[in-house]
Amino acid sequence: QVQLVESGGGLVQPGGSLRLSCVASGTRFSVYAMGWYRQAPGKQRELVATVASSNSGYSTNYADSVKGRFTISRDNAKNTVYLQMSSLKPEDTAVYYCNVRHAFNSNYDYWGHGTQVTVSS
Repeated sequence: QVQLVESGGGLVQPGGSLRLSCVASGTRFSVYAMGWYRQAPGKQRELVATVASSNSGYSTNYADSVKGRFTISRDNAKNTVYLQMSSLKPEDTAVYYCNVRHAFNSNYDYWGHGTQVTVSS
């Protein structure tokens, strides 16, 4: 029912920028928290950034490693969540996953299939 389509990944040099987009379809998403997670080779998946649902005032949260460099935002009219990434570092290299999660029912928890971000010279 719910489908998440990610885009914007690719190869970028250190210090560069990328913007990831995730378009969700299938339901009303204002009551969902939306976020980005990443997984580097040999490491566990980790939270990058989240933006809460309307019920929580769309508050944002960031991993310490990306604070000041990444910005998460959402456009409810377009059912889209963005991750603006700046000052990219090689350690940001990972597969980035989009996630949406219902504010009141954790059974409604969906993931995209991931988009590769590679930061290298």
